[in-house]
Amino acid sequence: MNEWTSYRLQDFIPFTAEVYFRLLERMGETFWPLHLLTLGLGAVTLVLALKHRTRLACLLPAPLWAFVAIAFFFQRYAELNWAGGYVGNAFIAQAVLLTLMALTGWGMDNAPRATNPPVAIGIAITLFGLIIMPLMAPLSGGSWYQAEVFGIHADPTAVTTLGLVLIMLRGFGLWIAVVIPALWLVVSALTLQVLDSTNAAVLIAVLSIALVGLVWKSIKSKR
Repeated sequence: MNEWTSYRLQDFIPFTAEVYFRLLERMGETFWPLHLLTLGLGAVTLVLALKHRTRLACLLPAPLWAFVAIAFFFQRYAELNWAGGYVGNAFIAQAVLLTLMALTGWGMDNAPRATNPPVAIGIAITLFGLIIMPLMAPLSGGSWYQAEVFGIHADPTAVTTLGLVLIMLRGFGLWIAVVIPALWLVVSALTLQVLDSTNAAVLIAVLSIALVGLVWKSIKSKR
């Protein structure tokens, strides 16, 4: 027991900030201009979710979760951290979950979208993941290839999906759909904190706002 308590969070992050951000940059370099397709797919998904095409909107992000699992976690992140394979499996599980929900219609929210605060929170989080997150690295002095993009990098994929499911899902299905994105954001925030990146606070803030929307929507659904 005493041996475990001697460990610090830093002991579980076997890479430096330079190595990690170079990994993000390699993803950008390797897959450009696929970014344009994934961002367009994210925008289409948001429109479909707002137009009550929820099953199709739930299906479209699924292959992107599988892509991030393979291209980012299995092929690259796992080289830096032994846990990368396990996280990749979790991303595959999320892809399967979204596909099954789309095919069965389980958890879909068909309530009016207008004047619905949880949906407004979902829209804000989705737009943050699609538009603001790719700009954070370049605006802070990093390379454009370090820009984290929905469907290419893990963080914006999780953030954007959190926003989307807040819009298009409800009940127990909503809670199940947010587990893996939320857990990854916690892991990523802790990692970034160890690497002294201010993005850690950003992820925690987004996750906290998403949790407010999640609880709000759950309470609203029971009335």
